[in-house]
Amino acid sequence: MLNAFVLIDAEPSRIADLAEELAATPGVAECYSVAGESTDLVAIVRVRHHDELAEVVTRRIACLDGIRSTKTLVAFKAHSRHDLEAIWDLGSE
Repeated sequence: MLNAFVLIDAEPSRIADLAEELAATPGVAECYSVAGESTDLVAIVRVRHHDELAEVVTRRIACLDGIRSTKTLVAFKAHSRHDLEAIWDLGSE
């Protein structure tokens, strides 16, 4: 699984709508509105292959109305005290 964080600078009037649109975008696992220097939204992208990442970022995210710019950070390894697998398996038994 390939994880990436897409930092998004958006037009202020579109932030709330964009967050909903991003959350509904295939390949986007989560979307957060954030406060920061030039980042308004952070989309968490989870895909299986690099080609899919390029598709999600360039064809599904960057072309949405109201997005000024994006910056993509690709995760190499997760470092956590939490067992992420156990979190996702809750209720599956």
